[in-house]
Amino acid sequence: MNIKINRESLLKPLSAMGGIVERRHTLPILSNLLLEAKADNVTLTATDLEMQVSLTIAGNAGGEMATTVAAKKLLDICRSLPEASDIQLSELENRLQVKVGKSRFNLQTLPAADYPLMSKVTGGTELVVRIGQGILKHLLKQVEFAMAQQDIRYYLNGLLFEVSGDRLNIVGTDGHRLSFTSTKLAESHDKQEVILPRKTVIELIKLLDDTEEEVTVEIGANQANFSFSNIRLISKVIDGKFPDYTRVIPVGYGNAFSAERYTILQAMQRASILSNEKYRGIRMVLGKDSVRLISSNSEQEEAEEELEISYAGDPLDVGFNVTYMIDVLNNVSSDTVTFSFADANSSCLVTVPGDDDYKYVVMPMRI
Repeated sequence: MNIKINRESLLKPLSAMGGIVERRHTLPILSNLLLEAKADNVTLTATDLEMQVSLTIAGNAGGEMATTVAAKKLLDICRSLPEASDIQLSELENRLQVKVGKSRFNLQTLPAADYPLMSKVTGGTELVVRIGQGILKHLLKQVEFAMAQQDIRYYLNGLLFEVSGDRLNIVGTDGHRLSFTSTKLAESHDKQEVILPRKTVIELIKLLDDTEEEVTVEIGANQANFSFSNIRLISKVIDGKFPDYTRVIPVGYGNAFSAERYTILQAMQRASILSNEKYRGIRMVLGKDSVRLISSNSEQEEAEEELEISYAGDPLDVGFNVTYMIDVLNNVSSDTVTFSFADANSSCLVTVPGDDDYKYVVMPMRI
């Protein structure tokens, strides 16, 4: 049987699945994607046994077909083909033929019956939440950069996804900084929380669109399912206890100043050039209507940036990892940000004017 499909229709989902497919795995079939065709639909599925994504696209299939083929090779072929070309896929014994004009590619296949599909847990779903795609994508991008990477505290290598009443709270932390964001839901729910793995979060951000179209999120004890547009994502969740973020987010800090985001971002980037390469420390020295950003390194080199601000609080000299500050300034979209402090030994609270639902906390460091 033959499947006729437009190059662009196939290229986008293949590109989206690139991060899911395992190229080096003990199971060779996990380097493949499952290709299923029925009537006018073609469904592509990729999994790494921890997460699974299925995308359905329009394609003219002259019957039914199910096979698995090397994901990277099929993607590379599609990328190399002329734009707007029509692709014909044909199953020939244990080969998949990709035909465009006078070009032919015969790819080895493995049986679809051997593909290790993750099954959606039924009956164990404890919570169903609906939220706009654009809203969810924005929330995830606000906090994903604060996740840990390969931390021995495995529960930090992901995001807390917490539903409480009519609020959805999403939190990321690596133990040195914490990013919190929240939004109001249309319905109220019993409290439920899961930890979404880092890889799942990154893939979700890639797949979600900036639209008002709804995402249906089903949260179970050991699984989270996301359904939106023509995409279905199933993910295992991290089994662990996320730290109590409410104890980390400070309230009542009396010393605060606001600054133009891009201006202070550029100043921090310049000052960071001469910071210690290992510790990346920078001092924020606050005085009346000014903040100085000072860095130095083991070669006795020093950089200093001074900005005029509106500040009448206590004089302070606080040290921070400059990378953590640059991260938040790169990931919020507001023109202005507010920095709040209690004293020289306390954390720094970064907030955005007009958005009470976003908070970013950075722990101090001795410099």
